[in-house]
Amino acid sequence: MQHDKSKIRNIGIMAHIDAGKTTTTERFLFYSGYIHKIGQVDDGTAFMDFMEQEKERGITIMSAVTPVEWNGNTINIIDTPGHVDFTAEVQRSLRVLDGAIAVVCAVGGVQPQTETVWHQADEYNVPRIVFINKMDRIGASFFRVVDDIRDKFTCNPVPLQIPIGAEDTFVGIIDLIAMKAVYFDIASQGVKFALKDIPTELLEQANEYRNILLDAVAETSDALLEKYLAGEALTEIEIKSALRIATKERTIVPVLCGSSLRNIGVQPLIEAVIDYLPSPLDHKEITGYDPKDLEKVKTIKMIDDEAISALAFKIVTDPYVGRLTYARIYSGCLKVGDSLLIAGTDKKEKILKILNVHANKREEVKEASSGELIALPGLKFAGTGDTLCDPHKPVLYEKIRFSEPVINQAIEAKTLADQDKLLEALKRLADEDPTFRFSNDADSGQIIISGVGELHLEIIVDRLKREFNVEARVGNPQVAYKETITASIVKESQFDRSSGKNMFGWVKLNLKPAKGQGLVITTDLLDKKGKLDTDKVDKNITIEMLTGAMEGAREALNVGTSGFPMMDVEAQILEMRYGDDADPIAYKIAASIAVKDATREASPALLEPVFAVDITCPSDYVGDVIADMNSRKGRIEGVELRGTTQHIKCIAPLSEMFGYVTKLRSVSQGRASYSMMFSHYEPK
Repeated sequence: MQHDKSKIRNIGIMAHIDAGKTTTTERFLFYSGYIHKIGQVDDGTAFMDFMEQEKERGITIMSAVTPVEWNGNTINIIDTPGHVDFTAEVQRSLRVLDGAIAVVCAVGGVQPQTETVWHQADEYNVPRIVFINKMDRIGASFFRVVDDIRDKFTCNPVPLQIPIGAEDTFVGIIDLIAMKAVYFDIASQGVKFALKDIPTELLEQANEYRNILLDAVAETSDALLEKYLAGEALTEIEIKSALRIATKERTIVPVLCGSSLRNIGVQPLIEAVIDYLPSPLDHKEITGYDPKDLEKVKTIKMIDDEAISALAFKIVTDPYVGRLTYARIYSGCLKVGDSLLIAGTDKKEKILKILNVHANKREEVKEASSGELIALPGLKFAGTGDTLCDPHKPVLYEKIRFSEPVINQAIEAKTLADQDKLLEALKRLADEDPTFRFSNDADSGQIIISGVGELHLEIIVDRLKREFNVEARVGNPQVAYKETITASIVKESQFDRSSGKNMFGWVKLNLKPAKGQGLVITTDLLDKKGKLDTDKVDKNITIEMLTGAMEGAREALNVGTSGFPMMDVEAQILEMRYGDDADPIAYKIAASIAVKDATREASPALLEPVFAVDITCPSDYVGDVIADMNSRKGRIEGVELRGTTQHIKCIAPLSEMFGYVTKLRSVSQGRASYSMMFSHYEPK
């Protein structure tokens, strides 16, 4: 166990699909001595891509965790997926990381999924450094990509290196801090490298970018600025120390470059992780909440001496050890035999084993402490985003937010005997993946699976067969429509039952559009202290009756007039009347009836998911690609020349995008590619 927290780095590697994340991670493992042969993504030998589906498709599907040692430091690396269908893996990884490497393609620049994960990292305040990869590819341009990063992320990218050459002439990098040229030995796969004087033809450019670096560093503190303006040289230690602080505070984003595939520039990147990305000690404290009073904020020191607290960020079903819960320990020490409370519930978990994780391999340990990423087998109740804490000092950390499923598919077991196995397997997969859901359709009796994309559901069905030995038949993918209302309406309803147990409830509510707010249930019958306002409601009405009415409204909004879930609707409880035999259940039923009646009269509208589509294709085929997109009700938002290819940005309804990959290959003779991610819902 690593006791010196200053020597731990919990980092993620994130980027657009095919930018080189897994290839870069493999080099981390190789240069650190963790593996002795470099695996390749394209031939299915990458150590971090251990799922069969990952090896076959050459993409990362599940984020993998593995620690490597580098000069006495431990780097816990999470290699995250780049495909938009598996963005949940990135979200939950970023939630528990201290820093991240954003890998950007030197040819494609900032691509759509890069933007998505960058903004997710912003949401969780994750410091990051940028590695501009694939400098050896045709069309590579380091300086164009730096400008692209500055423009699209409105951040302050500061190159710490510039490339020596580009495309087939890319041979090394210039270190702007040491002011040396670094050349990597191809024969030793980049293990050996040589520091030489900067080539004369690049000296002027190197001095220019060093001055840009020194300007940025000097602005980080008054003492450095004063020294710099006085003409004194800043030392290497001063520069690195200032960059470390600025990276943590996210005022500077260090930029490095190289080619992971050709083993150029990766070792300086590992050094940059140690030098600039924060350790668990750099995050002094974390904010949580009192589980019994969410308005009460708690500040937890991220040290071993605090009470134990951890966040479960991922659930995995392992064929050998069963259910594995991945957790980040924020404070305290965890030992085998401890009992932890799931914050916000009365459920407890007994810690039977603690595992350190190395991709798909595990090592059992007796204890773990703050700052560590671990796996806990045998937990029965903890789910993704749950807080595990000391029962005597409970704290609740903020949950992880995930994308909503937008595609449905009917599924059934091939044999009746496998039906129960199918349901059990789907339950375990839904437990693992917060963006995957399944349900029994009450009308048809079918099992409906829901996910965020076609590939997502394809992988789910493939895993059913390979991991759970369940053969299944699936229907064609269907769009997950939603409903909303476009008009406001006030409705009242009374439930009065005189047979059996007498019950009475009367509710008046206002149903109105609430764009961008999801489903909202409000009332103005409470005072500022959260108690019933007797000036507005009969004194005999109880808080339980109001709660019943609000629950009834919420449940009724789950399904609209066409049978799809509702969104962007507010139900406001305006009035409640008291009568003999008043009962909370009656108020719940009355509110439900009022909402259903109001929904039918409030001009309901069907909403469909719209996706942002980014297409990369040679200039010769732009006209055909745009014409095809127009036929799919797509809206072109821009065409941009990047290097030798055109990038077409557009938005299109999901219902028109099924099977698009085949059509795109046809119109471009197989030379175009695309990516798409959910953007928003809009009226159909």
